[in-house]
Amino acid sequence: MTIVNAFDDASEEVIQVRHVIEPIEGFPETVIVTYSRLKFEYLLQQYPCDLIATLNSACAPIPMYRVEIEGHSFAAYLSLIGGPAAVGIMEEVIGFGGRRFLFFGSCGVLDDDILTGHIAVPTAAYRDEGTSYHYLAPSPYVDILTADRLAEILQVLDVPFHLTRAWTTDAIYRETRGNLEKRKAEGCRVVDMECASTAAAALFRGVDFYQFLFGSDSLAGDEWNPRDLLNTQDESGGAIVELAIQIAKRLE
Repeated sequence: MTIVNAFDDASEEVIQVRHVIEPIEGFPETVIVTYSRLKFEYLLQQYPCDLIATLNSACAPIPMYRVEIEGHSFAAYLSLIGGPAAVGIMEEVIGFGGRRFLFFGSCGVLDDDILTGHIAVPTAAYRDEGTSYHYLAPSPYVDILTADRLAEILQVLDVPFHLTRAWTTDAIYRETRGNLEKRKAEGCRVVDMECASTAAAALFRGVDFYQFLFGSDSLAGDEWNPRDLLNTQDESGGAIVELAIQIAKRLE
């Protein structure tokens, strides 16, 4: 038996979310999730945020905030990076009452037409990770069923974007040139570490999943180009957060 045979929908989980948390009355159904500490700090600084829960992960506490913006109420949190961690947190937020998730974070680009800060909307994610195989039957890709809806919202907001497949991998230091070329040939223009995992978990749990990515480092050339990946100033962070808020308003 290998990881691609791990999906089991015929028996129940031994450890269930209800064993560790309880639903929170009035928990916002729409949840904004980022993987960027600087962008999350911007959100907390710019908008009224009340702490409503804290998840006690093995690495660090994960605070959950209620964000009130122009009559809209959202939950928001800073996710840990990587499919297993992102899905574990997401499962518990579903347990609190989250029903609609908007994830956003940086991505590596496989096509230099996607510049730093450019928005990419994944239509499907290649399952080069392990978590998704516990939530969906084996297949090369997991489809992102909400991609068209998110594209419509970005068009209304007059925000340029790229519709593309994504390559989700667990191993950033094993993104080989051969695998990169295979993914590009299949239509992947970006690479990330969570999309296939979180999308699969959302499908299995019956919640809405939206994802947009913004271009960061480039793998398109002969040598890796970090571009702004190592930039700690995050000059464009506010604009990305504001975009996430405008999208979240339209998902309710």
